[in-house]
Amino acid sequence: MKKFLPSGISSLIGLSLLLLIPTLNACMMEYSGIPVGEYEQTYGYKDKEDPAKIKENASAVAQMSRVRENSVFTEKRGFPEYKVGPGDVLTITFWSTAVGGAQTYEGFRQINYDLEVRPDGRISYMYGTDIPVNGLTTSEITEILMTQLKKYFREPRIEVKVKEYKSKFATLFGQINTLPTGNSGPGRYVLTNKTTVLELISRAGGPITGRAQYSSPQAAYMYGAQLPVENADLTKVELLRKGKTYVINLLQAMFYGDETQNPVLEDGDVITVPPEPYFADRVYVLGQVAAVGILRLRDAPDLLAAIAMAGGFTTTAIKTDIKIIREFRERQGKPIIISANYNKIVYQGDLSQNVKLKSGDVIYVPRTTIGDINEFIINTTPLLNYLLIPGSYRDAYFSPNNLRY
Repeated sequence: MKKFLPSGISSLIGLSLLLLIPTLNACMMEYSGIPVGEYEQTYGYKDKEDPAKIKENASAVAQMSRVRENSVFTEKRGFPEYKVGPGDVLTITFWSTAVGGAQTYEGFRQINYDLEVRPDGRISYMYGTDIPVNGLTTSEITEILMTQLKKYFREPRIEVKVKEYKSKFATLFGQINTLPTGNSGPGRYVLTNKTTVLELISRAGGPITGRAQYSSPQAAYMYGAQLPVENADLTKVELLRKGKTYVINLLQAMFYGDETQNPVLEDGDVITVPPEPYFADRVYVLGQVAAVGILRLRDAPDLLAAIAMAGGFTTTAIKTDIKIIREFRERQGKPIIISANYNKIVYQGDLSQNVKLKSGDVIYVPRTTIGDINEFIINTTPLLNYLLIPGSYRDAYFSPNNLRY
């Protein structure tokens, strides 16, 4: 593959452009495109998320945020208490006048036992064997041991604490800060009590934020950006639990106090904080416009905005046959070509022609109704090279003079 920019940038230029641009104009020789109305009927539903799935995800995440008990903790008298499990190390402190140990106040002697919970969830010590403690809190274990010790002592005093937490974990992936000191960054973290997604991310160093974003790879290169520079996308944090993935808008929890978007963690949970698109969501405007180039989707959310941002049409533009190229995975890499009529928007008020754009869309304004594919390839080759279209991909789609489609 030829490289026309530094390798860091070449690795970040999205496959969306690679998959769409080469097919864009060649398709026009044989295929005029789907009218907007027909596109909406046939494919429009794919542009929208399934409302039922959105509702199901929101309900499940909200329920996870309200739990009072799970595999890690249970609430006792209004306070969360950790559930002991295999691998945890307990310290049992016993005070009595009848055993040896360190002399303490009021004539009592103190003795400590450090016990690891066995794989079968049981512990054994001097005054009891095979005591089941898996899933119990330290206060519940204390009550069990007190009952046993009363067989040997008149007024036993005992305290149980967790010395080392080793039984329950959650794993973090993605855009997490790695700090110079301490345990931080992506990795496996022990759960020591009731812990939310936001609390764990904060403890691990917090999300990566505040790094520079650029509107295009050219802008990043011009300002000498070190690649990759990827902030955390807190609106699409993923929680994997028991084989099912849930999407969390952690931004709502952080800045707006929405606790329904801050689930309580279970043992074995996996959290992924994805990166924001480095160059932001983008669309490409080519053909008969004043300024061919790449636009941020937030600046050009629909066809009219994109044309305006590109400086309007040239005098040779065919406004009644604008092509919008959009990838669909269901078509195995072959994009949908939507045909929009700008004149219907302006002269007839048909706003259905003002297509709402998606990230990766390619807009092409032809100079003829069909489009001169050979001239298009010649005129845009420098741009395509600059945007790192690999020759191997061109070869896969084009013969010397025609489109392979």
